[in-house]
Amino acid sequence: MKIIDIHTHIYPEKIARKATESVRNFYQLRGSEEMDGTVQMLLDRGRQAGISQFVVLPVSNMPSRVHGINEFILEQTKEHNCFIGFGTVHADMAGLNEEVEWILNAGLRGIKMHPDSQRFTIDDQRLYPMYDAIQGKLPVILHMGDQRYNYSHPLRLRRILEMFPRLEVIAAHFGGYSMFSTARELLEDKNCIFDISSAMMFMQPGEAEQYIRHYGAERMAYGTDYPLWDPVDEVRRFQQLDLTGAEFDQIAHKTAERILKL
Repeated sequence: MKIIDIHTHIYPEKIARKATESVRNFYQLRGSEEMDGTVQMLLDRGRQAGISQFVVLPVSNMPSRVHGINEFILEQTKEHNCFIGFGTVHADMAGLNEEVEWILNAGLRGIKMHPDSQRFTIDDQRLYPMYDAIQGKLPVILHMGDQRYNYSHPLRLRRILEMFPRLEVIAAHFGGYSMFSTARELLEDKNCIFDISSAMMFMQPGEAEQYIRHYGAERMAYGTDYPLWDPVDEVRRFQQLDLTGAEFDQIAHKTAERILKL
């Protein structure tokens, strides 16, 4: 089975372990503690899992560091042809519109935001020019639905989808990391894609299949959320789902190929 992992994170080697530990602490999860956030471990474990391509997603909680992080991702995509790089932005940064233009010109393939850790809402009005600039050009992938906060509530995404109808959105974690049913209620009739990362381990047996069939496999994409989780374990978890061969293929690579125009 061909697999494209649409949701991974990598860090420069000198800070990878510290950054990964910070992510685990943010979620109050231990995850797969042997994963260290380095490029090499993603390549090693991803290849062992049978993953052929990786979408690498940056996040900067400090506005001043956005551009440097985007440059790191761009460098890694040039060094590893199996990487598909996204850029990131921050609502508080100076020159947000200029950074979006740089992302478009640099050849990065989308924009990633993590509203909960970056501390701004999906529907922050400062982001409207960005949404308008990239609709029809680049997808945006959003961490979604941490019930501890209100930054990434599915209702906020619903508003953006209504305001920017040509915007391609990947709503991570079945659209709601800890509020799957809320996402289902608010996003089922909206034009967005969902990834399955950091979700299946929190669901009851059979629940993932129910959500997949409710939305349709053509709206679902595979993701591991490395380094929070081990790609080998996550592919195994995915392959244990009660899906048809066509559904597996759709989620494993076809949805990603369509939205990334591969």
